[in-house]
This record gives sequence, C-alpha cells and structure tokens, in this order.
Amino acid sequence: MRWLLVLWDIDFTLINAGGVGTRLYRMVFRDMFGTELPAAADMAGRTDRAIVLDTLAQAGIPEPRQHLDQFLARLAALAPTGRELAVRHSRALPGAAAALDALAAFAPGRDGPGQDGPGRDGTGHGQDGRPGPRQDGAGAGPTDVRVVQSVLTGNVRRMAEMKLGATGLDGHLDLDAGAYGDSHEIRSELVHLARGNAARKYGRSFAGPATVLVGDTPLDVAAAQATGARAVAVATGGTSADKLTEAGADAVLPDLTDTPAVLAAILGGP
Repeated sequence: MRWLLVLWDIDFTLINAGGVGTRLYRMVFRDMFGTELPAAADMAGRTDRAIVLDTLAQAGIPEPRQHLDQFLARLAALAPTGRELAVRHSRALPGAAAALDALAAFAPGRDGPGQDGPGRDGTGHGQDGRPGPRQDGAGAGPTDVRVVQSVLTGNVRRMAEMKLGATGLDGHLDLDAGAYGDSHEIRSELVHLARGNAARKYGRSFAGPATVLVGDTPLDVAAAQATGARAVAVATGGTSADKLTEAGADAVLPDLTDTPAVLAAILGGP
C-alpha cells in the first residue's frame, strides 16, 4: 500500500481570494503605525513571515523584524473580519471542489479505490449494496494508494482556515497535517513541518515523492525540489504553464477542471 501526503497551496491554486489578504495587511498596518500602507510586498508563493518583513521594510519601518510577530498575531486576529470579506469577494477556482472530492475517495478509512476492509464485502459493493470502485484498476485509477490531503500555504493558519471555510473547501482537508506561513519564512521548510505533522498523526513516513505539492508558482515547485517531493503545478496564478515546466514541475495542468487529469498528475510517480 502506497501512502501520499498531498499538500495544496491555497491562493490561486484552490481559490481566488479577491484581494482579501492585501486588505487585511492594510488594516493591520494602519492599526499598528497610524498611517496607510503604501504597498504590500509581492505575495505570490511566499510565506506571510517573509511578506510582512518585506512589506514593513519597503514602507520604511525601522527594525521590521521587531514588529513581525505582533503583525502576524494581529493578522490572525482579523480572521472573523477576513471571513466576511472572503464570503463577499473570494471564490473557489473551477474544478477545485471536484478535485478535492475525487482525492477524498482515497482517504484513509474511506470506502474508496483499493480498500478491501470495512464497508467492502469483497464483491465490489459497499455496505449499502451499491457498486463500489473497482479493485482491478479498470476505470478507477491507482488502487493501492491512500491519500492524506492538507495544505502547504504562505497564509497564517487562521487565515488559511478562514479562506477555505468561506469558500467551502475545507471538508476533505486535514489541516493538522499541513504547514503555514506563520511557522517559517522559507517555503521549503514548511514541507518538513508538514511531513512531521502527518507522520505523527498517521504513523507513516511521507519522505521523498510520497509528498506531493500542488501550487501555482515556481516557488511551490522549488520547495518540492528542495525537499525531494513531487511538484504538480497549476497555471491558474500569474505564471504560465511554460514557465512552470521550465521551473521543473513534475506535472503541469492548465487548471483543475479536468478531474481525471488532476488525479493522474497527483497520483502518478513512483
């Protein structure tokens, strides 16, 4: 049995947040420094720890690292306000919900492809008597895999939870097995944290290509390469499919709308 840890990026991979993150940055900056934020630093593929440091430096704030933890704490505290904004301005990207649903069929303990335990009677039917997923591989993709879905995101955890909840995409994600942008400035370090969280919870190693990162930027790809993970890139952000291929992604998708192609890209590999 093969186990995979699938770590989804959030912004411009699963959702379009509609600028909610920048709005919240402006609120925190105004509260902390009594003036308007001139501009937020580039956010694509980066962690909130890194973004905040650069944002404060660009705004001319002396010793920005001294303000980092307070800024992040205030950002997390704005999650209720952020949810109201996200409900109005954010949306799940096309195919995101279907992709999460499809991978959920491979979740540990679920009646899904290859599971011949509770809920299976050995005849290809589930407990309710309806035909279940085939176990010979025909039409069901890989039949020997268990998939733990979580996130690897630059967002602080409360912001990640807020964005996913506001768009209805949190149902199949084990958020305790992921890693977040308030934990480290470097995205590749988050991969190690997520693997450790998942290993402790599931009693499995997710080393090397047993971890799959799904994201929309070259930084997502670089984080996978630096940690031996597989990279599935989606050209739904500001980076073209050609650029994501050049960055070294193991698979590149135009978007998440072709669910079988998404499954093939994520479940493929050794």
